[in-house]
Amino acid sequence: MKLPPLPLCLLFCLYLVLALLSITRAIITGNLDMFTLGVLPVLVGLVLKTTWALWAVRIYTAIQTLGCAALGVTAILASHISPEDTRLFFAGAEIPLWLAAATLFVLLSFQWWVAFLPSTRRYLHVASTANTPQNS
Repeated sequence: MKLPPLPLCLLFCLYLVLALLSITRAIITGNLDMFTLGVLPVLVGLVLKTTWALWAVRIYTAIQTLGCAALGVTAILASHISPEDTRLFFAGAEIPLWLAAATLFVLLSFQWWVAFLPSTRRYLHVASTANTPQNS
């Protein structure tokens, strides 16, 4: 069994953490959020090495990018309207908006890089053709 390239392993771990957090959040709040639960089909595709896994990663990353862009525009507008009310808190601690934006940028850049990395394409293509039954 051939192991996936290191960037794909890191992406798999990131998506696994996101999936666990989204499932936990869905159980605690009782609300389904498709922005975070959308990682589940991508994770299944990567684990099963399906033919559509590469497209699922790319589409999911594009959806995340659009969502983060919309969130960024909203944050900029809100900070111009009411700067004292535009604050981000996590576990009771205030997080600077520039730090959140930089973190999102790095995470999205990493996902785009892995999604278009030739080794990712080769691994998923070879794995999917190996799983396809051959006609004799």
